[in-house]
Amino acid sequence: MSADAPTSHRFPENARAALADETLQRSLASAKVGFRVRRSEAAARLPEFEILRDEARDIKNHVLAHLDLYLEAFETRVTERGGHVHWARDAAEARGAVLAICRAAGARTVTKGKSMISEEIGLNAFLEENGIEPVETDLGEYIIQLRHEAPSHIIAPAFHVPKAEVAATFRKHHTALDPARLLEQPRQLLEEARGVLRDRFLAADVGITGANFLIAETGATVIVTNEGNGDLTQTLPRVHIVVASLEKVVPTLEDASTILRVLARSATGQEFTSYTTFSTGPRRGEDLDGPHEFHVVLLDNGRSDLVGTELQDVLRCIRCGACMNHCPVFGVIGGHAYGWVYPGPIGAVLSPSLIGVEEAHHLPSASTFCGRCESVCPMRIPLPALMRHLREREFEKKIPPATQRWGLRIWAFLAKRPRLYRLATAVPLRLLGRLGRRSGRFRSLPMAGGWTSQRDLPAPQGPSFQSLWDRAGGRREKPV
Repeated sequence: MSADAPTSHRFPENARAALADETLQRSLASAKVGFRVRRSEAAARLPEFEILRDEARDIKNHVLAHLDLYLEAFETRVTERGGHVHWARDAAEARGAVLAICRAAGARTVTKGKSMISEEIGLNAFLEENGIEPVETDLGEYIIQLRHEAPSHIIAPAFHVPKAEVAATFRKHHTALDPARLLEQPRQLLEEARGVLRDRFLAADVGITGANFLIAETGATVIVTNEGNGDLTQTLPRVHIVVASLEKVVPTLEDASTILRVLARSATGQEFTSYTTFSTGPRRGEDLDGPHEFHVVLLDNGRSDLVGTELQDVLRCIRCGACMNHCPVFGVIGGHAYGWVYPGPIGAVLSPSLIGVEEAHHLPSASTFCGRCESVCPMRIPLPALMRHLREREFEKKIPPATQRWGLRIWAFLAKRPRLYRLATAVPLRLLGRLGRRSGRFRSLPMAGGWTSQRDLPAPQGPSFQSLWDRAGGRREKPV
């Protein structure tokens, strides 16, 4: 699933297929609870967590208000330290820059750290088409590369693959190993992948990583990992290429440290990830290791068009995955249903912003608007408000079916006229209340199949909220 072939327009079909996939449903059920509990516990252990969220938000807002200044400062520092910065307006230019660097290095094999940007630009398929073999070195990414699948989660790309299927995948591809070997325990799978990848690290001509942060003050790039594969990817090959998007820049090392304190806690519930690695230019004379060449490919791909708009806040995202870990929609359909690189609530905003609301118009509606995503986002991105804005844009462009648009117009007409609204809803509410009196819920209803196919619809009980509000004189009653 690359940037060249999004299937977000097929979200309804993708979602139905995911709901019918029993294996996926078991994986989703076992994965989502752990993320939530660990994040909650990690936040509770840090008294200043909410203050740090405010500071992290303010840092990013400041950067976005002065993005050109900090990007130019970053380029200057990288160049001063012997590195090279390549500016890419779109995915094609970014791919072209990476290919040119690889060809100049005579590369036949490249190792890669986990990078959502490389997924966004479809880098792996492009390199293969041009005779260069990319090898994913993050364990999850390595698994799905062997399976020819896209990541299903930002931080856990293969969480949808059961252990038995991982073992079967390894047996299919690691044919040089003993066919009678045991692959029943996670440790056995890990050790096998580690042994296979070790030779690939040593043979690689170029290493490609993403970046969690770009530090304008020092020209450093920062990656956070739990496996150490990122360090091997960027220190062993002769050439290191960093592929990152513009909004990853932060002013200072202190600013990066502030955001790092909320990143791991929000993503995996850790105080800090196992490895937090800073790369600043190519190897110097006294260095014992490191690349001889250091390149940074800075990708725009539509992001600069979001600066100064109602959607600018989405550029604060630090790819922690907290929003999808807490999203009830993502929790039952997984990441592949979203049809492009970024799943979950962040994908429901970022994908339409980058690939167009025409292609991804279903995604902003893939939400219950419960607000969990905003409440746990370490950068306080108002995701429900941004989804509402995209829904408005979709409506203005007349993308939804005519029946849906007219239905919304009729509802808006009634909602603006409270007395008429009460009159129009009184009879249906009473009827539903009587029909559902015994069971208290409906398992099927005409014209409500989209709801009742996966959950029950509670039967109306007692007075409506509007009636209670009227009884209180339009004011919130004081708590007893």
